[in-house]
Amino acid sequence: MAFFQPDRYFSSLACVSIQHDLLRAGLYNVLLDVDNTVRSRATDDVPMPVIMWLARAKDAGIRICLVSNNWHANVFSFAQALDMPIVAKACKPLPFAYGAAMRKLDATKADTVAIGDQLTTDVIGAHLAGIPAWLVMPLCDVDVKSTTFMRGFERALIGARQPEGASITMEEGQAR
Repeated sequence: MAFFQPDRYFSSLACVSIQHDLLRAGLYNVLLDVDNTVRSRATDDVPMPVIMWLARAKDAGIRICLVSNNWHANVFSFAQALDMPIVAKACKPLPFAYGAAMRKLDATKADTVAIGDQLTTDVIGAHLAGIPAWLVMPLCDVDVKSTTFMRGFERALIGARQPEGASITMEEGQAR
């Protein structure tokens, strides 16, 4: 695995096929970033395709633990509303939160993948923890200042690489 590159790159979480990308690959545990991966930083809403993906993943037996650098109390109530465990105040890219999340799921490195929208926190953190990292495009352009600053660096590292599912419409993504 290239340390500074995602193992896979998707246009959105809804474009990750639960059957093909996760289950067929033996990935039964997902460590999932929150802000701009699951919920929009602009509105704090979870888009309907993401809601549907989360429901289908749970129905398929995928275990999900949220892993967030967020320090606010609302991230805990968000996880509770989704009925998912969370490791908040994660200090990504430090790898410790990934280990804590895997322990919560009784997961192993072999059956776990991390999915997030930031190369410099989510991807590097997962790689430091020894697990595959899938990058998704952020749900919106609104970010905290430090993330906005790092997005230019991330774009340079990704280069011309196109995300998987970029040509899939939202309706098709909902069916995955």
